[in-house]
Amino acid sequence: MQPIQTLDEFFTRSGAEVSLYHLGRHVAPCPRETLAAFERGDIAWSEPWQGQARLAILFRLGDMPEAAIWFLALPLDEQGMLAPAQRDAFINRLLETLGRAVSHVGREETADVDHLMKDNPLAFTPSVTFQAMLNARATHKAGLPASQHFEPVEAFLSGQQAIDWQALGLQGIADYVVRMESSDAETLATRLTTLPTTVIHSLCYCLEHQSLPQLLVAALHRSGEDAAHAGDIETLCACLRAVGNTNAVEVGNWYTALLHDSAACGPDVLAAIAGRGWLYLEDAQRLPLFLQRLAEDERTDFAAVVRDLALIPRLRLPVMMALRDAPAGSPIQHRLTIMMSQKKA
Repeated sequence: MQPIQTLDEFFTRSGAEVSLYHLGRHVAPCPRETLAAFERGDIAWSEPWQGQARLAILFRLGDMPEAAIWFLALPLDEQGMLAPAQRDAFINRLLETLGRAVSHVGREETADVDHLMKDNPLAFTPSVTFQAMLNARATHKAGLPASQHFEPVEAFLSGQQAIDWQALGLQGIADYVVRMESSDAETLATRLTTLPTTVIHSLCYCLEHQSLPQLLVAALHRSGEDAAHAGDIETLCACLRAVGNTNAVEVGNWYTALLHDSAACGPDVLAAIAGRGWLYLEDAQRLPLFLQRLAEDERTDFAAVVRDLALIPRLRLPVMMALRDAPAGSPIQHRLTIMMSQKKA
């Protein structure tokens, strides 16, 4: 039998029950075949974040009483492909820890599986919002009830009950977003402007992982614009992030309008678009405009953002072409010159 060389092979040979989730730019299900093809070197990682393929692996091995969760950040090379050295070291450590054929794993070996994350260079801790959304997605997929925080959030957001909003739990908001029906979204759209700012922020950071109905997109657009006029950049950016995962003409038009307004698109707005609305940069007019604004603002880390976007397979070629076609003497060319000089140094 061939030695185990990939994570996917390990889970296949061990007969583990496995669920995978992207944890880079969004919390979203990740098909097993995506990981397998990535580890074979067939594809680049579709949602890179800070040069890594960030992944949650929920699995039950042997007769483990409860599923284990690994949060792994697999390093990527400059093409967005797996840089395998640390992954290989982790697999070796995994096999040594189990100490026997993975097809015969029992309770005594699986007791050590959770400890593999200690002092593991691949391990990372997701943000509390990502953890809440992961838990909400996993329990909903498994047909399990929502957390105890769900009902108070549902009562508050629907307007059915007056509840101290400061007592609302983030997990309850995540559960609500994952389980949100069309009628819930319509009610939320009408109530959005009445919600406390802190609740809107938490809600937006969960909504950014979902595709939203048009009514809610329009409500978030209005709330974002109202916040911009009031000088509340944090709420504007939260609303921009919330709609970034939704395919809607209104979102693209909103992003374009902000990018045309040099006074409106500071570093925070640009970061919101790049981090959560990057799909809207796959546009022949919007991408060069985004790069122009990014280059014009000396407060931005132009090189880091460009590298991050260029790792996304869908954006790699468009970004390279937009940089190549930037006019001589433009802010983009100026930033590129600085990048090249720093690279040589």
